[in-house]
Amino acid sequence: MIIPELRDMAAKMKPRDVERMRKFRELLIRFREEKGLGQRELSLRCDIHHSKISVLEKKEDSSLTLTTLFELARGLGVHPKELIDYDFDFSKRNP
Repeated sequence: MIIPELRDMAAKMKPRDVERMRKFRELLIRFREEKGLGQRELSLRCDIHHSKISVLEKKEDSSLTLTTLFELARGLGVHPKELIDYDFDFSKRNP
């Protein structure tokens, strides 16, 4: 059983995480479109259901696991680091 308070805390992403996922979404969409793939076509190339790909591309507070990251990269034919290749400023504290 999940404690409701913990479930609610996990469901609310911090602004820094929302921004990180926005950047990830941009790269995911860019690579998919550059390859000329639709969401369903990409899902056939990796072990990710097309509805999950849709959520990752559209839902602001979506999140993903490393396994999902690796599968998406495999389906796109890119190294996983390319999907998260954007600047992070670890020198400042984020809320």
